[in-house]
Amino acid sequence: MLLIPAIDLHDGQCVRLKQGNINQVTVFSDDPAAMARHWVENGARRLHLVDLNGAFAGEPKNVGAIRSIINEIGDEVPIQLGGGIRDLNTIERYLDDGLSYVIIGTASVKNPEFLRDACDAFGGHIIVGLDAKNRKVATDGWSKLTEYEVVDLARQAQCYGVEAIIYTDIGRDGMLQGINIPETVRLAQALKIPVIASGGLSKLTDIDALCAVEKDGIDGVICGRAIYSGELDFTAAQNLADSICESTANKA
Repeated sequence: MLLIPAIDLHDGQCVRLKQGNINQVTVFSDDPAAMARHWVENGARRLHLVDLNGAFAGEPKNVGAIRSIINEIGDEVPIQLGGGIRDLNTIERYLDDGLSYVIIGTASVKNPEFLRDACDAFGGHIIVGLDAKNRKVATDGWSKLTEYEVVDLARQAQCYGVEAIIYTDIGRDGMLQGINIPETVRLAQALKIPVIASGGLSKLTDIDALCAVEKDGIDGVICGRAIYSGELDFTAAQNLADSICESTANKA
């Protein structure tokens, strides 16, 4: 089970939102590159970046901060990024800059042909982010709720050849209420590609619960507000996940 620290970027700063509400923003650092270094030094094996301005604007907005993180981390750990990615040229620039994966969210819903083209052109580097509430997918920085079922769109993305699905329960994101395990498992069981959980991680018991369903296809979890507020010790959480996985492997 891979724990992936999130670095959400807004106006060049590292922030967290509650339920995706841009009016409920907490600034945790004005040096995103230093924050990225902090998580890597504390055992992170992948980083998750979000261009929040880009998600709302529909185009990249925090390019400088993103490049500073890439320059700081280099190829030490894979870096994935979502937010405002709507065309192939943007994907190519980000991959050329050194990102390992780009996350397509709103565009995968509104323009499935773009997602298909992205998978064809950049196979192995495309992840789809599906943000949902009551099983319905939200778009445009979570500001619009569609009638699309999350499982249906995930299956379509799988057919196109995406690497993984990041599933976020937006009702729980930033609320420290725990991962929505049943819905995450429901999605993972409907797919053959990995699912990365997101939204609500808050304590070590959440790690226990996720590791218990890893066999269903849940490979990782995005860590947000809890590791910034101190509710969850990131290093202890990753060590716990590793020990549970090792114990399970030895029993097998």
